[in-house]
Amino acid sequence: MRVKGGATTRQRRKATIRKVEGAWGFKKSSYKIARQTLIRSSEYAYRDRKARKRDFRKLWNTRINSAVRELGYNYSTFINALKKAKVALNRKMISELAISQPNEFKSLVEKIMKK
Repeated sequence: MRVKGGATTRQRRKATIRKVEGAWGFKKSSYKIARQTLIRSSEYAYRDRKARKRDFRKLWNTRINSAVRELGYNYSTFINALKKAKVALNRKMISELAISQPNEFKSLVEKIMKK
């Protein structure tokens, strides 16, 4: 006797349509188009998870550069001096320090650049 797979197929299709429910037009109601939309959106999500890391690093570098330039230095010499002094602060923490505690950041820069 043949086993009908209607319930399983419907569950799979409903799950796909549920994942793209925010899409516009037929993309959210037609299974065939919804599946294509889901594949494309997954590719974008994967790509942009990688890009987000690059974007944040760029942002931190820009913040550090602007804060260090106010003190009369530039980014590359400051980072080089940090590495020579073996200071284990990452760029995220340095940029947060520059924004939230400018006096502490200034003392750090002066201390590092004097060496």
